Amino acid sequence: MIALLQRVGEASVTTASNGVVGAIGKGLLVFVCAEPDDTDALAERMVDKILRLRVFADAAGKMNLDLGAIGGGLLVVSQFTLAADTSSGNRPGFSRAAGAAHGRRIYEHLLTAATARHPVVASGEFGADMQVHLVNDGPVTIPIVMRDAAPAQAS
Repeated sequence: MIALLQRVGEASVTTASNGVVGAIGKGLLVFVCAEPDDTDALAERMVDKILRLRVFADAAGKMNLDLGAIGGGLLVVSQFTLAADTSSGNRPGFSRAAGAAHGRRIYEHLLTAATARHPVVASGEFGADMQVHLVNDGPVTIPIVMRDAAPAQAS
């Protein structure tokens, strides 16, 4: 699973058909991409990591506070292009991203886990053409890549 976090002063997501589908004030905008081997447990670990990441300034100006400590919002947006393979040619390939059905299931599980753990969670619309509006704070942008541990090989 791949996530790209941006610390924001505010952020929102709109679609042509539904207008604003998700919005937050100060907090984290998180773009998320599921990969083929991702599991529900991995999605839950990703949520825990995101919520515990200390990327907000304390009174001394050091990045020492997590999202809960500042009472911030979490806006989660699916973005399969985070799995882009640009190693050859000029057109990215996306075979490293999960298929639509698995990607949607993992994304929805991540949202459910986030909502259970944090009071202010908004989201984009899976598979939709979205416009994301944000005020990046800092700017602070942090990539996170998590994978389940490889199964032990029998000897």
